[in-house]
Amino acid sequence: MQLARFLVEAVVLGKQSPNQLAREYAISRSWLYELLARYRRDGPGALEPRSHRPSSCPHQTDERVVDAILELRAQLSAAGLDAGPQTILHHLAGRFDKTPCRVTVWRILKRQGRIAPEPHKRPKASFTRFEAELPNQLWQTDATEWRLADSSKVEILNLIDDHSRLCLASVAVPTVKAADAVECFYLAAEEFGLPARFLSDNAAVFSGKSRRGRVALESELDRLGVQCVHSTPYHPQTCGKVERFHQTLKLFLAKQAPPESLAHLQLQLDAFRTIYNQQRPHRALDGRTPLQAFHARLKASPSLAQPPLDYRIRRDRLDAGGRVTLRYLSRLRHFHVSYKHRGQPVMLLVAGAHVRVIAEDGQLLRELTLDPSRDYQPSTSHTLVRHQVGQRSAST
Repeated sequence: MQLARFLVEAVVLGKQSPNQLAREYAISRSWLYELLARYRRDGPGALEPRSHRPSSCPHQTDERVVDAILELRAQLSAAGLDAGPQTILHHLAGRFDKTPCRVTVWRILKRQGRIAPEPHKRPKASFTRFEAELPNQLWQTDATEWRLADSSKVEILNLIDDHSRLCLASVAVPTVKAADAVECFYLAAEEFGLPARFLSDNAAVFSGKSRRGRVALESELDRLGVQCVHSTPYHPQTCGKVERFHQTLKLFLAKQAPPESLAHLQLQLDAFRTIYNQQRPHRALDGRTPLQAFHARLKASPSLAQPPLDYRIRRDRLDAGGRVTLRYLSRLRHFHVSYKHRGQPVMLLVAGAHVRVIAEDGQLLRELTLDPSRDYQPSTSHTLVRHQVGQRSAST
Protein backbone atom coordinates (compact mmCIF):
# COMPACT_ATOMS: atom_id res chain seq x y z
CA MET A 1 0.00 0.00 0.00
CA GLN A 2 2.96 2.34 -0.63
CA LEU A 3 1.13 4.02 -3.54
CA ALA A 4 -1.83 4.95 -1.35
CA ARG A 5 0.38 6.57 1.28
CA PHE A 6 2.33 8.45 -1.42
CA LEU A 7 -0.82 9.82 -3.01
CA VAL A 8 -2.38 10.90 0.28
CA GLU A 9 0.81 12.62 1.44
CA ALA A 10 1.12 14.32 -1.97
CA VAL A 11 -2.34 15.84 -1.55
CA VAL A 12 -2.23 16.61 2.19
CA LEU A 13 1.39 17.68 2.56
CA GLY A 14 2.34 18.60 -1.01
CA LYS A 15 -0.92 20.40 -1.77
CA GLN A 16 -1.16 18.71 -5.18
CA SER A 17 -4.42 18.37 -7.07
CA PRO A 18 -6.19 14.98 -6.61
CA ASN A 19 -7.53 15.13 -10.18
CA GLN A 20 -4.06 15.71 -11.59
CA LEU A 21 -2.62 12.82 -9.54
CA ALA A 22 -5.43 10.52 -10.71
CA ARG A 23 -4.67 11.32 -14.36
CA GLU A 24 -0.92 11.07 -13.87
CA TYR A 25 -0.95 7.67 -12.14
CA ALA A 26 -3.95 6.24 -14.02
CA ILE A 27 -6.03 5.55 -10.95
CA SER A 28 -9.66 6.11 -10.14
CA ARG A 29 -10.50 9.51 -8.71
CA SER A 30 -13.20 7.96 -6.50
CA TRP A 31 -10.64 5.59 -4.97
CA LEU A 32 -8.25 8.51 -4.27
CA TYR A 33 -11.00 10.57 -2.64
CA GLU A 34 -11.97 7.52 -0.56
CA LEU A 35 -8.37 7.23 0.67
CA LEU A 36 -8.36 10.91 1.63
CA ALA A 37 -11.64 10.55 3.54
CA ARG A 38 -10.35 7.52 5.44
CA TYR A 39 -7.10 9.32 6.25
CA ARG A 40 -8.90 12.41 7.60
CA ARG A 41 -11.26 10.19 9.64
CA ASP A 42 -8.93 7.50 11.08
CA GLY A 43 -5.40 8.76 10.52
CA PRO A 44 -2.45 6.98 8.82
CA GLY A 45 -3.59 3.54 10.06
CA ALA A 46 -6.57 3.75 7.72
CA LEU A 47 -4.25 3.33 4.74
CA GLU A 48 -3.21 -0.22 5.77
CA PRO A 49 -4.63 -3.11 3.69
CA ARG A 50 -8.11 -4.20 4.74
CA SER A 51 -9.67 -7.64 4.58
CA HIS A 52 -12.19 -8.23 1.82
CA ARG A 53 -14.05 -10.74 3.95
CA PRO A 54 -17.74 -9.83 4.32
CA SER A 55 -18.89 -8.66 7.72
CA SER A 56 -21.51 -11.44 7.86
CA CYS A 57 -21.96 -14.88 6.22
CA PRO A 58 -25.41 -16.49 6.52
CA HIS A 59 -24.17 -19.99 5.54
CA GLN A 60 -21.12 -19.96 7.83
CA THR A 61 -20.68 -23.12 9.93
CA ASP A 62 -21.95 -22.75 13.48
CA GLU A 63 -19.22 -22.24 16.06
CA ARG A 64 -20.56 -25.14 18.12
CA VAL A 65 -20.11 -27.46 15.15
CA VAL A 66 -16.58 -26.14 14.57
CA ASP A 67 -15.71 -26.75 18.24
CA ALA A 68 -17.15 -30.27 18.04
CA ILE A 69 -15.10 -31.00 14.90
CA LEU A 70 -11.87 -29.85 16.54
CA GLU A 71 -12.67 -31.81 19.72
CA LEU A 72 -13.34 -35.01 17.78
CA ARG A 73 -10.16 -34.52 15.80
CA ALA A 74 -8.16 -34.30 19.03
CA GLN A 75 -9.92 -37.26 20.69
CA LEU A 76 -9.58 -39.61 17.71
CA SER A 77 -5.95 -38.65 17.14
CA ALA A 78 -5.12 -39.21 20.81
CA ALA A 79 -6.68 -42.68 20.64
CA GLY A 80 -4.67 -43.59 17.54
CA LEU A 81 -7.79 -43.90 15.38
CA ASP A 82 -8.59 -42.42 11.99
CA ALA A 83 -9.44 -38.72 12.41
CA GLY A 84 -10.21 -37.76 8.83
CA PRO A 85 -13.21 -35.66 7.75
CA GLN A 86 -15.38 -38.67 6.89
CA THR A 87 -14.79 -40.31 10.28
CA ILE A 88 -15.50 -37.03 12.07
CA LEU A 89 -18.79 -36.67 10.17
CA HIS A 90 -19.69 -40.22 11.20
CA HIS A 91 -19.32 -39.27 14.87
CA LEU A 92 -21.13 -35.95 14.39
CA ALA A 93 -24.25 -37.63 13.01
CA GLY A 94 -27.25 -36.98 15.27
CA ARG A 95 -25.55 -34.39 17.46
CA PHE A 96 -26.64 -31.34 15.46
CA ASP A 97 -29.63 -30.47 13.28
CA LYS A 98 -27.36 -29.50 10.41
CA THR A 99 -23.87 -30.87 9.79
CA PRO A 100 -21.40 -29.67 7.13
CA CYS A 101 -20.18 -31.70 4.19
CA ARG A 102 -16.88 -33.56 4.11
CA VAL A 103 -15.08 -30.79 2.18
CA THR A 104 -16.20 -28.18 4.72
CA VAL A 105 -14.83 -30.29 7.57
CA TRP A 106 -11.52 -30.59 5.72
CA ARG A 107 -11.40 -26.79 5.23
CA ILE A 108 -12.11 -26.17 8.92
CA LEU A 109 -9.30 -28.51 9.93
CA LYS A 110 -6.92 -26.90 7.45
CA ARG A 111 -7.86 -23.38 8.56
CA GLN A 112 -7.22 -24.34 12.19
CA GLY A 113 -3.83 -25.84 11.36
CA ARG A 114 -4.89 -29.42 12.18
CA ILE A 115 -3.87 -30.85 8.79
CA ALA A 116 -0.18 -31.06 7.96
CA PRO A 117 0.70 -30.41 4.31
CA GLU A 118 1.80 -33.55 2.47
CA PRO A 119 4.35 -33.83 -0.34
CA HIS A 120 3.13 -34.26 -3.87
CA LYS A 121 1.87 -37.80 -4.34
CA ARG A 122 1.65 -40.03 -7.34
CA PRO A 123 -1.74 -39.44 -9.07
CA LYS A 124 -4.38 -42.02 -8.26
CA ALA A 125 -5.11 -42.52 -11.96
CA SER A 126 -1.68 -44.10 -12.37
CA PHE A 127 -2.41 -46.96 -9.95
CA THR A 128 -3.79 -50.31 -11.07
CA ARG A 129 -6.25 -51.29 -8.35
CA PHE A 130 -8.00 -54.59 -7.89
CA GLU A 131 -10.73 -55.60 -5.49
CA ALA A 132 -12.49 -58.91 -5.03
CA GLU A 133 -16.14 -58.78 -6.09
CA LEU A 134 -17.44 -60.90 -3.20
CA PRO A 135 -16.55 -61.48 0.45
CA ASN A 136 -14.34 -64.55 0.95
CA GLN A 137 -13.29 -64.40 -2.69
CA LEU A 138 -9.75 -63.45 -1.63
CA TRP A 139 -7.99 -63.26 1.73
CA GLN A 140 -4.70 -61.46 2.31
CA THR A 141 -2.23 -62.21 5.10
CA ASP A 142 1.08 -60.82 6.29
CA ALA A 143 3.11 -60.42 9.48
CA THR A 144 4.62 -57.27 10.96
CA GLU A 145 6.91 -56.55 13.92
CA TRP A 146 6.11 -54.77 17.18
CA ARG A 147 7.92 -54.28 20.49
CA LEU A 148 6.85 -54.99 24.06
CA ALA A 149 7.55 -52.69 26.99
CA ASP A 150 10.93 -54.37 27.58
CA SER A 151 11.91 -53.65 23.92
CA SER A 152 11.72 -57.33 22.96
CA LYS A 153 10.52 -57.96 19.41
CA VAL A 154 7.32 -59.88 18.68
CA GLU A 155 5.31 -60.40 15.51
CA ILE A 156 1.68 -59.75 14.66
CA LEU A 157 0.00 -61.97 12.06
CA ASN A 158 -2.90 -60.20 10.32
CA LEU A 159 -5.50 -61.68 7.99
CA ILE A 160 -8.04 -59.52 6.11
CA ASP A 161 -10.77 -59.99 3.50
CA ASP A 162 -9.93 -58.24 0.22
CA HIS A 163 -13.51 -57.21 -0.65
CA SER A 164 -14.72 -55.86 2.70
CA ARG A 165 -11.36 -55.08 4.40
CA LEU A 166 -12.69 -57.09 7.36
CA CYS A 167 -9.97 -58.02 9.84
CA LEU A 168 -10.47 -61.78 10.03
CA ALA A 169 -7.72 -62.40 12.59
CA SER A 170 -4.95 -60.49 14.33
CA VAL A 171 -2.69 -62.68 16.47
CA ALA A 172 0.44 -61.81 18.47
CA VAL A 173 3.20 -64.46 18.64
CA PRO A 174 6.90 -64.40 19.55
CA THR A 175 7.82 -65.40 15.98
CA VAL A 176 5.42 -66.51 13.28
CA LYS A 177 5.90 -70.21 12.62
CA ALA A 178 4.24 -72.54 10.14
CA ALA A 179 1.88 -73.88 12.78
CA ASP A 180 0.85 -70.32 13.74
CA ALA A 181 -0.07 -69.52 10.14
CA VAL A 182 -2.25 -72.64 9.92
CA GLU A 183 -3.90 -71.96 13.26
CA CYS A 184 -4.65 -68.34 12.34
CA PHE A 185 -6.24 -69.48 9.08
CA TYR A 186 -8.45 -72.05 10.80
CA LEU A 187 -9.55 -69.55 13.46
CA ALA A 188 -10.75 -67.20 10.73
CA ALA A 189 -12.32 -69.99 8.66
CA GLU A 190 -14.28 -71.26 11.66
CA GLU A 191 -15.83 -67.83 12.18
CA PHE A 192 -16.25 -66.53 8.62
CA GLY A 193 -16.11 -69.58 6.35
CA LEU A 194 -13.49 -70.67 3.83
CA PRO A 195 -12.17 -68.37 1.10
CA ALA A 196 -11.88 -69.15 -2.59
CA ARG A 197 -8.32 -67.77 -2.85
CA PHE A 198 -5.56 -67.01 -0.37
CA LEU A 199 -2.89 -64.37 -1.03
CA SER A 200 0.39 -63.95 0.85
CA ASP A 201 3.99 -62.95 0.25
CA ASN A 202 6.87 -65.40 -0.15
CA ALA A 203 7.85 -65.69 3.52
CA ALA A 204 9.00 -69.14 4.60
CA VAL A 205 5.86 -69.77 6.69
CA PHE A 206 3.60 -69.07 3.68
CA SER A 207 5.54 -70.48 0.73
CA GLY A 208 7.86 -73.44 0.24
CA LYS A 209 8.79 -72.51 -3.32
CA SER A 210 12.32 -71.47 -2.37
CA ARG A 211 12.86 -74.94 -0.90
CA ARG A 212 11.05 -76.67 -3.77
CA GLY A 213 8.34 -78.00 -1.52
CA ARG A 214 5.07 -77.15 0.20
CA VAL A 215 4.69 -75.71 3.70
CA ALA A 216 1.94 -76.74 6.10
CA LEU A 217 -0.36 -73.86 5.17
CA GLU A 218 -0.10 -74.62 1.45
CA SER A 219 -0.88 -78.28 2.07
CA GLU A 220 -3.97 -77.39 4.09
CA LEU A 221 -5.19 -74.95 1.45
CA ASP A 222 -4.74 -77.61 -1.25
CA ARG A 223 -6.68 -80.13 0.80
CA LEU A 224 -9.54 -77.67 1.38
CA GLY A 225 -9.73 -76.63 -2.27
CA VAL A 226 -8.53 -73.06 -1.61
CA GLN A 227 -6.35 -71.60 -4.36
CA CYS A 228 -3.03 -70.41 -2.90
CA VAL A 229 -1.46 -67.33 -4.53
CA HIS A 230 1.83 -65.60 -3.70
CA SER A 231 2.85 -62.06 -4.55
CA THR A 232 5.74 -61.15 -6.82
CA PRO A 233 9.01 -61.03 -4.83
CA TYR A 234 9.95 -57.52 -3.65
CA HIS A 235 6.56 -56.17 -4.70
CA PRO A 236 4.53 -55.46 -1.51
CA GLN A 237 1.90 -53.56 -3.51
CA THR A 238 0.30 -56.91 -4.42
CA CYS A 239 -0.65 -57.33 -0.76
CA GLY A 240 -1.35 -53.61 -0.45
CA LYS A 241 -4.54 -53.88 1.59
CA VAL A 242 -3.00 -55.85 4.43
CA GLU A 243 0.13 -53.66 4.26
CA ARG A 244 -2.08 -50.59 4.68
CA PHE A 245 -3.87 -52.33 7.55
CA HIS A 246 -0.50 -52.67 9.31
CA GLN A 247 -0.15 -48.87 9.27
CA THR A 248 -3.62 -48.30 10.71
CA LEU A 249 -3.03 -50.89 13.42
CA LYS A 250 0.36 -49.49 14.41
CA LEU A 251 -1.06 -45.97 14.63
CA PHE A 252 -3.51 -47.28 17.22
CA LEU A 253 -0.92 -49.32 19.13
CA ALA A 254 1.46 -46.35 19.32
CA LYS A 255 -1.16 -44.44 21.35
CA GLN A 256 -1.68 -47.29 23.83
CA ALA A 257 0.36 -48.20 26.88
CA PRO A 258 3.39 -50.33 25.92
CA PRO A 259 2.29 -53.98 26.31
CA GLU A 260 3.94 -55.86 29.16
CA SER A 261 3.42 -59.28 27.59
CA LEU A 262 2.01 -61.07 24.58
CA ALA A 263 -1.31 -61.49 26.39
CA HIS A 264 -1.43 -57.72 27.01
CA LEU A 265 -0.70 -57.04 23.35
CA GLN A 266 -3.37 -59.52 22.29
CA LEU A 267 -5.95 -57.62 24.37
CA GLN A 268 -5.00 -54.43 22.52
CA LEU A 269 -5.29 -56.22 19.17
CA ASP A 270 -8.73 -57.58 20.07
CA ALA A 271 -9.91 -54.10 21.11
CA PHE A 272 -8.70 -52.56 17.86
CA ARG A 273 -10.24 -55.35 15.81
CA THR A 274 -13.66 -54.59 17.34
CA ILE A 275 -13.31 -50.86 16.63
CA TYR A 276 -12.00 -51.42 13.10
CA ASN A 277 -14.59 -54.02 12.07
CA GLN A 278 -17.72 -52.70 13.76
CA GLN A 279 -17.36 -49.00 14.59
CA ARG A 280 -14.90 -47.26 12.26
CA PRO A 281 -16.37 -46.15 8.89
CA HIS A 282 -14.10 -47.08 6.01
CA ARG A 283 -13.56 -44.52 3.25
CA ALA A 284 -13.05 -47.22 0.61
CA LEU A 285 -16.42 -48.75 1.57
CA ASP A 286 -18.52 -45.56 1.16
CA GLY A 287 -18.61 -44.98 4.89
CA ARG A 288 -19.70 -48.49 5.83
CA THR A 289 -17.87 -50.57 8.40
CA PRO A 290 -16.01 -53.68 7.18
CA LEU A 291 -18.49 -55.94 8.97
CA GLN A 292 -21.42 -54.28 7.19
CA ALA A 293 -19.68 -54.69 3.83
CA PHE A 294 -18.85 -58.33 4.58
CA HIS A 295 -22.47 -59.25 5.32
CA ALA A 296 -23.95 -57.16 2.50
CA ARG A 297 -23.34 -59.75 -0.22
CA LEU A 298 -23.23 -63.47 -0.75
CA LYS A 299 -19.96 -65.19 0.14
CA ALA A 300 -17.61 -66.88 -2.27
CA SER A 301 -16.41 -70.42 -1.53
CA PRO A 302 -13.67 -72.82 -2.65
CA SER A 303 -14.03 -74.33 -6.09
CA LEU A 304 -13.95 -77.89 -4.75
CA ALA A 305 -16.53 -79.51 -2.54
CA GLN A 306 -16.83 -78.11 0.96
CA PRO A 307 -14.93 -80.01 3.66
CA PRO A 308 -16.75 -81.54 6.62
CA LEU A 309 -18.36 -78.95 8.85
CA ASP A 310 -16.91 -80.46 12.04
CA TYR A 311 -13.32 -79.40 11.34
CA ARG A 312 -11.43 -78.02 14.33
CA ILE A 313 -7.94 -77.22 15.50
CA ARG A 314 -6.30 -77.86 18.86
CA ARG A 315 -2.88 -77.77 20.46
CA ASP A 316 -1.51 -80.60 22.58
CA ARG A 317 1.74 -82.17 23.70
CA LEU A 318 2.99 -85.67 22.97
CA ASP A 319 3.37 -87.85 26.07
CA ALA A 320 6.52 -89.73 27.09
CA GLY A 321 5.72 -92.46 24.57
CA GLY A 322 5.09 -90.06 21.67
CA ARG A 323 1.30 -90.55 21.82
CA VAL A 324 -1.63 -88.11 21.86
CA THR A 325 -5.31 -88.36 22.80
CA LEU A 326 -8.24 -86.88 20.87
CA ARG A 327 -11.98 -86.97 21.51
CA TYR A 328 -13.96 -88.22 18.53
CA LEU A 329 -17.65 -89.21 18.52
CA SER A 330 -17.83 -88.62 22.30
CA ARG A 331 -15.01 -91.09 23.03
CA LEU A 332 -11.28 -90.62 23.64
CA ARG A 333 -9.08 -91.95 20.85
CA HIS A 334 -5.41 -92.67 21.52
CA PHE A 335 -2.79 -93.02 18.81
CA HIS A 336 0.96 -92.97 18.43
CA VAL A 337 2.59 -90.05 16.58
CA SER A 338 6.37 -89.99 16.97
CA TYR A 339 8.67 -91.32 19.68
CA LYS A 340 11.39 -89.01 18.38
CA HIS A 341 9.23 -85.92 19.17
CA ARG A 342 7.97 -87.13 22.56
CA GLY A 343 7.17 -84.35 25.01
CA GLN A 344 7.06 -81.71 22.27
CA PRO A 345 4.02 -79.49 21.53
CA VAL A 346 2.03 -80.32 18.42
CA MET A 347 -1.04 -79.05 16.61
CA LEU A 348 -3.90 -81.33 15.53
CA LEU A 349 -5.98 -80.44 12.47
CA VAL A 350 -9.20 -82.41 12.61
CA ALA A 351 -11.70 -82.63 9.72
CA GLY A 352 -14.24 -85.26 10.66
CA ALA A 353 -12.34 -88.52 11.07
CA HIS A 354 -9.29 -87.18 9.21
CA VAL A 355 -6.48 -86.04 11.55
CA ARG A 356 -3.18 -84.36 10.73
CA VAL A 357 -0.54 -83.85 13.43
CA ILE A 358 1.92 -80.99 12.78
CA ALA A 359 5.00 -79.95 14.73
CA GLU A 360 5.74 -76.33 15.61
CA ASP A 361 8.03 -75.95 12.61
CA GLY A 362 5.24 -77.10 10.27
CA GLN A 363 6.53 -80.67 9.77
CA LEU A 364 3.78 -83.21 9.24
CA LEU A 365 4.34 -85.90 11.89
CA ARG A 366 1.39 -88.17 11.16
CA GLU A 367 -1.79 -88.26 9.11
CA LEU A 368 -4.51 -90.80 9.74
CA THR A 369 -8.22 -91.53 9.51
CA LEU A 370 -9.73 -92.50 12.86
CA ASP A 371 -11.42 -95.89 13.14
CA PRO A 372 -14.65 -95.21 15.12
CA SER A 373 -14.74 -98.82 16.35
CA ARG A 374 -11.39 -98.56 18.18
CA ASP A 375 -10.31 -96.42 21.13
CA TYR A 376 -6.62 -97.18 20.53
CA GLN A 377 -5.75 -96.49 16.93
CA PRO A 378 -3.05 -98.70 15.36
CA SER A 379 0.31 -97.13 14.70
CA THR A 380 1.62 -96.85 11.16
CA SER A 381 4.18 -99.63 11.74
CA HIS A 382 1.51 -102.04 13.05
CA THR A 383 -0.73 -101.25 10.12
CA LEU A 384 2.14 -101.91 7.70
CA VAL A 385 2.97 -105.26 9.38
CA ARG A 386 -0.64 -106.43 9.16
CA HIS A 387 -0.81 -105.36 5.54
CA GLN A 388 2.36 -107.33 4.68
CA VAL A 389 1.12 -110.42 6.56
CA GLY A 390 -2.17 -110.22 4.69
CA GLN A 391 -0.33 -110.06 1.37
CA ARG A 392 1.77 -113.15 2.21
CA SER A 393 -1.32 -115.08 3.28
CA ALA A 394 -3.07 -114.22 0.06
CA SER A 395 -0.10 -115.31 -2.03
CA THR A 396 0.11 -118.72 -0.29
